[in-house]
Amino acid sequence: MDEKQSVTGWFDSLLTGGRRQLGEALTLVETGGPTARKLLSRLSAMGGRAQIVGVTGPSGSGKSTLVNELALHFVSAGRRVGIVAVDPSSPFTGGAVLGDRVRMNRASSHADVFIRSAATRGCLGGVARATHDFVRVLDAVGYDPVIVETVGIGQSEVDIWRVAHTPVVVEAPGLGDAVQAMKAGVLEIASILCVNKADLPGTDAKLMQMRDLADEASTHTPGWKIPVVATVAQLGEGVPELAERILAHWRYLGTTDRMRQLKYERAMVEIRAGLQAEFVEAPLAKAARAGILARLATKVADQEMTPGDATRALEAEFLRPTDNSGDET
Repeated sequence: MDEKQSVTGWFDSLLTGGRRQLGEALTLVETGGPTARKLLSRLSAMGGRAQIVGVTGPSGSGKSTLVNELALHFVSAGRRVGIVAVDPSSPFTGGAVLGDRVRMNRASSHADVFIRSAATRGCLGGVARATHDFVRVLDAVGYDPVIVETVGIGQSEVDIWRVAHTPVVVEAPGLGDAVQAMKAGVLEIASILCVNKADLPGTDAKLMQMRDLADEASTHTPGWKIPVVATVAQLGEGVPELAERILAHWRYLGTTDRMRQLKYERAMVEIRAGLQAEFVEAPLAKAARAGILARLATKVADQEMTPGDATRALEAEFLRPTDNSGDET
């Protein structure tokens, strides 16, 4: 078998549900480069069918358990569910600190659930840079819905609205003042509000507060009244209702021009992320491998050079125009 036949066979296996090939594809797009761009280009026309559900909220709200139960509910209805679990990056390896299957052990063992961790690598906003590409691949190979669970960093997680069609903001009793979260913008992105751990003291007060916020926020979503759903994810309570609200929001989007607006906003963010990777991350990685970045940082720390001078030195060395004629298209 020649190389072309081998690549074709691998791609066919990816499209027909090969889990090994899917894992390799996700690793490829996370690494980046011409081959990754070629793969994403081939998959692009096959996507756009999946509902992207964002699950965000403060640490301790039980997001991972809730995502686990949601995935199991959807697969019980015959769906294939992709999950992107965005984790904090290790300061030593750059990889994801938390293992996805540790937190979602029940769903991870199901044949119709595919879970992938994505390290934030310093990204603010709770969403890893690779998340967009992971979602595109999972969508293209037939997973629907694709659930993106963000890092539990609380009020900074507003970037999820740039990835998801349906952001679900999860709160829990005793985790602080929802009004403060609203002011910071987290609750303003919600299509659905969820009070998890609803068997804890303080649930009634939290639900009342969230309903008031939902009523206020719904004035900005004509035709969609933001629901507040109570769940006890560990027991599976309220999960079917939450799943139905998620699907109802997808149906609602199909009756408005909001879907096109979401796609446009997402495209702008992905273009910006691509530029960040191409002109910031890649040059810094090259400079680090060459030892130049460390030398410049030492000079700046010793006040022998300004940060601006270091930046210009890196620009001159690593941002010169390159010949990309060898890239595959």
